[in-house]
Amino acid sequence: QVQLVESGGGLVQAGGSLRLSCAASRRTFSIFASGWFRQGPGKEREFVSGISWSGGTTDYVDSVKGRFTISRDNAKNMVYLQMNSLKPEDTAVYYCAAAPNSNIHRTYSQEGEYSYWGQGTQVTVSS
Repeated sequence: QVQLVESGGGLVQAGGSLRLSCAASRRTFSIFASGWFRQGPGKEREFVSGISWSGGTTDYVDSVKGRFTISRDNAKNMVYLQMNSLKPEDTAVYYCAAAPNSNIHRTYSQEGEYSYWGQGTQVTVSS
């Protein structure tokens, strides 16, 4: 069992930046692949970015490539999402997730592949 807590969300103007953080309660988080999902108003939750537990492989949905960067610090049991050049369509609740029993070099993009989820943090981008 792993508890995940997101932080760093808030209100920002279009073109601005935010850095989301996800803190895990257990050191075993360091061997779990991790990811970020988001759910905008009236939309289903969608994959945003994933990172292998080694940190050596990353993946992004096309709409955020070149703007968002996922990273992790296993020594601190933390995963991050740096979001630059934010757009109003990025407005959503962002969720951190973790996948046990994951391949050391693989990322995961399906909700069903993740076992643990944080409570979410709101990101609002104004025009």
